[in-house]
Amino acid sequence: MLTLKKVSSMTDIKQTAFIAAEIWHEHFTPIIGEQQVNYMLDKFQSEHAISEQIQQGYTYFALMNDNQQIGYTGIKTQQDCLFLSKLYIKKDFRGCGYSKVMLDQIEKEAKQNNKSIIRLTCNKNNANSLAVYKKLGFQIVRQEKTDIGNGFYMDDFILEKQL
Repeated sequence: MLTLKKVSSMTDIKQTAFIAAEIWHEHFTPIIGEQQVNYMLDKFQSEHAISEQIQQGYTYFALMNDNQQIGYTGIKTQQDCLFLSKLYIKKDFRGCGYSKVMLDQIEKEAKQNNKSIIRLTCNKNNANSLAVYKKLGFQIVRQEKTDIGNGFYMDDFILEKQL
C-alpha cells in the first residue's frame, strides 16, 4: 500500500538521507558529475542538512510502499508560494504515477496554507524530470544560475504550477 509519512524522527531523517544518496548517485551523477553530487548531498541532503531544514520550517514526507521508503519530498511555505524543494523517487519505482501521489499531498499542503502557486527548481539538463513536471501542470517561468559554493553552480529552470 502506498502512503506518505511525515518525516519527523531521527530514524526517519536518517532513512531519508540514505535514500537521497542512493537516488542522487544514480540519477544526478550523469547530469552534474560525482563531485558535485557528493557536495550537494552533504550540503542539502545529509542527516544534518535535513534536520536543519526541518528546524527552519521545511516539511518532509517519505513515500512508503508498505514499509519500504521508495522516495521523499520536501516543501516549505514561502511568502508568495509553496516551494517544492525536493521530489525524488527510487529508479525502480519511477513511471508508476507516484509523482502524482506526492504532488496531490503537496497541493493539499499549499491549499491549507492559502498558497495558489507551487514553485520548484529543476536542473536544465534533467530532461526526464522536466517532462514529468510539465505533465503534472508545471510551466517554466524563468532560468536561474545559483552559486552553491565550492566552485559549483545549480543551472536551473524555475517552474510554477497555478492552483
